[in-house]
Amino acid sequence: MAKKSLIQRELKRQKCVAKFAKKRAVLKKLIKKTQNLQEKLTLHRKLQQLPRNSSATRLHNRCAITGRPKGYYRDFGLSRHVLREMAHDCVLPGVTKSSF
Repeated sequence: MAKKSLIQRELKRQKCVAKFAKKRAVLKKLIKKTQNLQEKLTLHRKLQQLPRNSSATRLHNRCAITGRPKGYYRDFGLSRHVLREMAHDCVLPGVTKSSF
């Protein structure tokens, strides 16, 4: 199980990304449209003034149950350990162990 503080930090980042998503998108669109170099630089500065954690690239996927950051399966939202346990317990419908 991941530390509670790391899980909370990730949730805080998700809220920050959602809060500034519209503003970031508008600034990026304006940067692409403008031809004037000075105007582009001022728009870039405005983009850089936004909080660092408001960028979507700062997010990291975590397991919904354990909070584990590595071995994450997007289809299920779980880490490989939890996915394996749930598949063996027949909790996940349609998931079977592959064997020859």
